[in-house]
Amino acid sequence: MESPNQSRASLLSGRPPWWTHRLYSSITTNFRLKTSIWSELGGSVGDLGTYIPIVLALVLVNHVDLCTTLFFTAMYNIVTGLLFGIPMPVQPMKSIAAVAISESETLLTVPQIMAAGICTASVLLFLGATGLMSFFYKFIPLPVVRGVQLSQGLAFAFSAIKYIRYKQDFVTGKSGPPRPWVGLDGLILALAALLFIVLVTGSGSESRDEDEDDPASTSSRPVINSSPSGRKLSKIPSALLVFLLGLILCFVRDPSIVRDLSFGPSKFHVVKITWNDWKIGFLRAAIPQIPLSVLNSVIAVCKLSTDLFPNKDVSATSVSVSVGMMNLVGCWFGAMPVCHGAGGLAGQYRFGGRSGASVIFLGLGKLILALILGNSFVRVLDQFPIGILGVLLLFSGIELAMASRDMNSKEESFVMLVCAAVSLTGSSAALGFGCGIVLFLLLKLRDLNFASLRLSTSRPAGGTD
Repeated sequence: MESPNQSRASLLSGRPPWWTHRLYSSITTNFRLKTSIWSELGGSVGDLGTYIPIVLALVLVNHVDLCTTLFFTAMYNIVTGLLFGIPMPVQPMKSIAAVAISESETLLTVPQIMAAGICTASVLLFLGATGLMSFFYKFIPLPVVRGVQLSQGLAFAFSAIKYIRYKQDFVTGKSGPPRPWVGLDGLILALAALLFIVLVTGSGSESRDEDEDDPASTSSRPVINSSPSGRKLSKIPSALLVFLLGLILCFVRDPSIVRDLSFGPSKFHVVKITWNDWKIGFLRAAIPQIPLSVLNSVIAVCKLSTDLFPNKDVSATSVSVSVGMMNLVGCWFGAMPVCHGAGGLAGQYRFGGRSGASVIFLGLGKLILALILGNSFVRVLDQFPIGILGVLLLFSGIELAMASRDMNSKEESFVMLVCAAVSLTGSSAALGFGCGIVLFLLLKLRDLNFASLRLSTSRPAGGTD
């Protein structure tokens, strides 16, 4: 390694210092395709089942600027893809969005939403920069993490089924009447998309030749789809084709969209946040979001990334700092608060994403839409078939929930299922997490006391010599 004097001499001589070579090597490695370009493109749309509905609701209900959100989330996608080297997702902060959308009598304003995002990001940045997040991640029991993942995955799956079966009103956040069987957003269309994805991808396991450059990641995963026909089918970007079909149907359902589209981005501006906005944003939205971000956006993401990419070092510190830095930049300009979600990572992996290239492609797509169509793209999103979004979300949720299949003992499964049940029925990952920790400690204390009792009863009555 070069010393500071050597680096200074390198700059004076016109030769780049050592760290530029390391940075360049890291970025090029993270961008390198692990599978075909079509597989990475298919994985890039794997998390849009959660991204589009929440963004659309925030734009229509709370008047969050769509162009600004597309632009900054595009930048986040590109940067995280280059830095992490895996399909690290960029998703809305769901608890903040839920509060902003659902409380219709006192809707959160844009400054209040941004204040909530900045407060949440500041906490995560502090936890990451001080090393506390890595400390928590190291000592949290695996069954509790699996319980959080299972509950989040099932929650996504339940929402997906509602998207498929019922009409949705994202403005009110409620389900409407049953979806008709026929039509451009009917049940038959959604079921056809679902069956097509199952036919192409099977249960989601992969063949060996998909990751032949990544032997460490394949050694711990089962191999099916090993037949020639299975390998050929797995190369079809099913999610990408289904998403493109949805885009085409947007214009078929409402041809007037073409007339309403306008070109050019909106103007960026700094959001003015008052003291009252800080107070409301923190109390109403940031407080419920912080535990969810710690559990699902950092701890669950890191564990899932270790499961899927064992040769990649994705630390809790780096993920926590990443979430903090993203929002401390974008929220000041009115971009929707975002995080890294385990469900998004599962979805992008499920549909073929294996490298940072997957989210880089997604970021480039968002950037093009932001710069060319700007806020007028909301007309397209408003007509996107919700049943197709439900299909994409269903596979993301199931893939995340399946991460819990490695619980090998009844005790581990017991803790995981109680944690998941409390999280689902209480609608709070933090409550389920707390119950899981208490239950895990009680079981360990019981085992310890039982072992001590057995040791004491096994001693001779006369004592030791």
